[in-house]
Amino acid sequence: MHEFNLKTHRHTEFVTIDRQVQDAVDESGVQQGVVHVFIPHTTAGITINENADPDVKEDMELILDRVAPWEGGYAHAEGNAAAHVKASMMGFTATVLIDGGRIQLVV
Repeated sequence: MHEFNLKTHRHTEFVTIDRQVQDAVDESGVQQGVVHVFIPHTTAGITINENADPDVKEDMELILDRVAPWEGGYAHAEGNAAAHVKASMMGFTATVLIDGGRIQLVV
């Protein structure tokens, strides 16, 4: 198992972790198989999508903020209910194939 931490700067923010996942695969020495990425926090999620067009990321953030606005009159008292909703919508795991020691992502 390999662990790394990230820091975000906005309520809704997509962070590319391809490099960190590939580094973990490199350290493992696995050439063929799968890597399971697990997010162990209830206010963060994971998804795989294209990264060639920055508008995709902006659109995703826009829709998530529209569906679960930060100030939404939530009952959850901690003040981060929107983060819980968005994380649940995204999911908390991703499985990525490894071929030839390289992670295989959507192209």
